[in-house]
Amino acid sequence: MKILMLSSTFPYPPSRGGTQVRTFNLLQYLSLRHNVILGTVRSPDVTDAQIDALRQQVAELAVFPNPQVPPQPPLIKGEPTLHQGLEEGFLANPLAPPQPPLGKGGLTLHQGLEESFLPPPLNKGGTEGGFSEIIGKFHRFSRFLLSGTPPNVLSSYSQAMQNWADELVTAGKCDAVTCEHSVNEIYVRPEWRQKVLTVANIHSSVWGTCREMLATGTSEKPLRDRLNLPLLARYEKRYCSKFSRIVATTSTDREQLLELLSPPVRVRGKQDFFVPPIDVIPNGVDLTQFPYRSIDPGGHTLIFAGAMNNLPNIDAARFLSLQILPALQQRYPDATLTLVGASPVPSVLALGKLPGIQVVGRVQRVAEYLHQAAVCVVPMRIGFGIKNKTLEAMAAGTPVVASDRGLEGLAVDGGPQPRRALRANKVHEYVEAITSLFENHQLRQELSVSARSLVESQYTWDIIGRQYDRLLQF
Repeated sequence: MKILMLSSTFPYPPSRGGTQVRTFNLLQYLSLRHNVILGTVRSPDVTDAQIDALRQQVAELAVFPNPQVPPQPPLIKGEPTLHQGLEEGFLANPLAPPQPPLGKGGLTLHQGLEESFLPPPLNKGGTEGGFSEIIGKFHRFSRFLLSGTPPNVLSSYSQAMQNWADELVTAGKCDAVTCEHSVNEIYVRPEWRQKVLTVANIHSSVWGTCREMLATGTSEKPLRDRLNLPLLARYEKRYCSKFSRIVATTSTDREQLLELLSPPVRVRGKQDFFVPPIDVIPNGVDLTQFPYRSIDPGGHTLIFAGAMNNLPNIDAARFLSLQILPALQQRYPDATLTLVGASPVPSVLALGKLPGIQVVGRVQRVAEYLHQAAVCVVPMRIGFGIKNKTLEAMAAGTPVVASDRGLEGLAVDGGPQPRRALRANKVHEYVEAITSLFENHQLRQELSVSARSLVESQYTWDIIGRQYDRLLQF
């Protein structure tokens, strides 16, 4: 089977964030059983060595320049085909000249000048709240209103990647097309569904996430999100209708989408859009990267891990540092917190100045830090979907205290099954749950062993990859 995978996020190394981890592990599984053709975009921090390493994982790899970054010199000299030329416009140009060969069996590097669909920020002085910034916001909202597609999707759009994908599908060179994250839906044309299986692996609903942030008061810009909410609903309905199947990571994600898509509006007795089947395929863990701990370190040490430039993680890190930890330190003055994760933004770096908090940024092996902590806290207040960070802590054997959002999709609360984590949503609930783990070695061991067992039986990438493979051959 020939599978075309589209990912505007460069998925290697699989340690940059949840999207990269999920995309890489799924393509790695599928590549062992099928011919996978991957189209992706090179972000500024991607090296030639990483491109070469990713090439080894797939039958064909096409790497496109970031549409928001000026063109660079050729990525690799010699064998790869370099696609040169001026790329502009939002829709593919059917009169465009033919492109060079795709470089079968290897790596295709597409080089050229691409103009972003959205203009650069108008306010170049870096000041906040000026007239230019207001005009820029109005311009982005107007684009969303008129085009029906969110600015973040349009700004990452590569016309060269569109032309390349069009050519592959038109020529019948693939049996299935997958979009690894909803932002890649822009490349899939509605008529493709009549020719090939098209799958949107969306992770979670953009409409549902925006609605949740407004409902919980965690939105950074409530006015913007209130204006965007109906537009996101319209957008998600439209793009879902293009696909043969939709994949979400939890039953909560699935229920949100069904709420949005069903019942479909009927016009003159007919549905005005197609409602595809929605499947649930969770995330997994690479157990070689997250081995089970050899000892219980004890003590009063906490850890939170995740990409520290991601809004839900930033909110969780600040909630943990500014509200939960101080309350806990009233009982345990020596309690410490380690924040682990790439690209910490200034508001996260500033937390390192507080008593007992260390911000370490990107690390080679997160598991080593998990093994050193008595408790992993996952106080997520924003975002749907199963959390890699929760599964990874469970795999490492570090007892977990987490919110409803942090435990979404996981059966952890006991009943007929052993407890696998403790649940908390309010500050006092976190303090009590963490205290019970600090004080009770047997409870820590119970959670550690049962959580690892759950991951081994249900959440390895081999198990998850098998589910994805079956869906693509349905």
